Amino acid sequence: MTWVGLVIALAGALGYAFGAALQQFEAVAEGASLRLVRRPRWWIGGVIGFTGACLHAVALSLAPLVAVQPISVATLVFAVPLAALMYGRRPYKAEIFGSIAVAVGLLWLMVLLPAHNVTPKLGDGAAIGFIAVIGVIVLAAELIANRLRGPGKALVLSVGAGAVTASVSTFVRAVGGGMQGDWGRLLHWFTLAVPVLLVCAVVLLQRSYAVGYFGVAYAGVQVVDPITSVLAGAILLGEPLPTNPSTAIPAVLAAALTIGGTITLSRLSPDHSHPVPVDATRGSRSLTATSDLV
Repeated sequence: MTWVGLVIALAGALGYAFGAALQQFEAVAEGASLRLVRRPRWWIGGVIGFTGACLHAVALSLAPLVAVQPISVATLVFAVPLAALMYGRRPYKAEIFGSIAVAVGLLWLMVLLPAHNVTPKLGDGAAIGFIAVIGVIVLAAELIANRLRGPGKALVLSVGAGAVTASVSTFVRAVGGGMQGDWGRLLHWFTLAVPVLLVCAVVLLQRSYAVGYFGVAYAGVQVVDPITSVLAGAILLGEPLPTNPSTAIPAVLAAALTIGGTITLSRLSPDHSHPVPVDATRGSRSLTATSDLV
C-alpha cells in the first residue's frame, strides 16, 4: 500500500503545483485580498490545488508522513517554469537550476529517512501544543515580514505558510492513518482542525505569492513543509528517523544544496502585477537580459 500512496501523492503534488502557479498569477495582480474571489482563474487554481490536496490526504492514509511529504518537493521543478510561462516568458536559467537544486537537495535529505509504516498516535495535549508552536512560528513570521521587502518578505511569509501546511498534513496523517478501517474515528476534533488549518494555510500562501517572487515563495513552502512534517511525524506520531551516523555528511551536503538553490531563486526579479504581452516581451528582451542571471 505504501507504493500506491506514493503514486497518489505524486499525482496530487502535480495538481497542487499547477494550481499554485495559477493562484500566484492572480495574487500578484490583485494582492492578497478578497478581490481574488472575483477572479475565475484564481478559483480554477484553487479547485485544482484542492484536488491535489485531497489526493495528498488519501496518500497520507496509505503511507507514512516521512515518505509522502518529500514527493511534493519534486513538483518545484514544474511549478516555477509553469509560473514563468503564464507571464509570457521562458523560464530563466536561474529559475530552472535553483528549482532543481532545491528539489534534489530535499529529496536527498528525505531518502535518508526510513519509510517504515507505523500506526500514528497523537494525544490531545500533544496536538494542542503542536498547534501552539505553529501559531508562534506564524506570528513571528508575520512580525518579521512586516519589516522586510522583496524576496526576504516572500521567504519569511512562506515559512509561516509552510508551517501551517505541515500541520494540515500532520493532522490528516493522524486521522487517516489511525482509522484502521474504523470510520468512527473521524468523529474527533482533529478532523475539524484540518479545514480550519487549511483555510489559514491558503491565506498565508496567497500573502507570500502576492509579493511577486513565486520561485522563492514556493521553494520556501516546499522546504518548510516537509521538514516540519518529518519532525512532527517523528516527535508526535512515533515515525522513525535515521540513527546511523554515516548519514550526517550526506545530510549536510543535501542541506547546503537546498539552501544554495533557495538563494539562487531569491536573486530573481519579481513578477509584475500587469504582465507584458508575449510579443512585447520578445521585443524588449534586450532590456531585461540582466534579469536572466545566466
